[in-house]
Amino acid sequence: MSDAKPDHPDLPEPGATAEGKDDKSRHRPIKSFVVRPGRMGTGQVKALAELGPRFVLPFKEERVKPAELFGRQAPLVFEIGFGMGAATAQIATTLPDVDFIGCEVHEPGVGALLKLIGEQGLNNIRIFQHDAVEVLEHMIEPGSLAGLHIFFPDPWHKKRHNKRRLIQAPFVAKLVEYLAPGGYLHCATDWEPYAQQMLAVLSAEPALQNTAAAYAEKPAYRPLTKFENRGLKLGHGVWDLVFKRRAVP
Repeated sequence: MSDAKPDHPDLPEPGATAEGKDDKSRHRPIKSFVVRPGRMGTGQVKALAELGPRFVLPFKEERVKPAELFGRQAPLVFEIGFGMGAATAQIATTLPDVDFIGCEVHEPGVGALLKLIGEQGLNNIRIFQHDAVEVLEHMIEPGSLAGLHIFFPDPWHKKRHNKRRLIQAPFVAKLVEYLAPGGYLHCATDWEPYAQQMLAVLSAEPALQNTAAAYAEKPAYRPLTKFENRGLKLGHGVWDLVFKRRAVP
C-alpha cells in the first residue's frame, strides 16, 4: 500500500544514463517504498505530536524486544506499507491478542493511523516511519514473526516497470527469514497480472507452502477497504495469497 509512482514515471530514474540504463541497478538495495508527497490534516498533525512519541519507534540498528514494547508476550505480525492505516487499525481491533508492527514512510499515513489508535484506544500497534527492509534487517529477530502483511502494493502496471514490483524472489527469500515456522505471509492485490506474478514467486520459494490450491479466500481478519468495495461493485477482482513457512527440518 505504501508504494507509489513518481510524478513522472516515464522519466529515467536518478543515476540513469542517457540510454535509460542505471549503471548501479545491479547493486541497488531492495526498497519497500517509493517516496511521494502528501498533505497533513489537522487531526493527523495533532496525533503525530501527541501520540507519536509513544507509538512511533525510532529506527536503530538493534533488535527490538516485543515484550518490552507491548508489555506482554503475544504473536507478532509485521505489516509493510499500511497506507492510511484503516485496515491496520481494524485488524488490530479484531485480533486484540496479537501485536502489530507497521512500517509506513509517508507521514500522512502515520498521522492517520495514530489518530485511529487514539480514537479507538488501541495498544497493540507500534509504528516505524522507516523503510521496512532496513527495519527487518536491523531490528526484527529472524524467525520471530507470526505473520507478515503486504496489502495492495503498487502494481507498476507498465511492463517496463514490472521490475519495480515489491514481490520479487530475492525479497520474498529475505522475508521468509523473519517468519517463525508455521508463520504466514499474506499478500493482497487488485491487479490480476500482479496476482499471477505473486502466485508464481511465492510458489517458487521452497521455504513457503500455499494454504490454498491457488488464491486464498479472503481471511476474516482482513477488512474490505472503501477502494476495494468500490472496485468490487464495478466488477474488479481482488486476490489474496496466504503462504506459510514450512517447518524447519
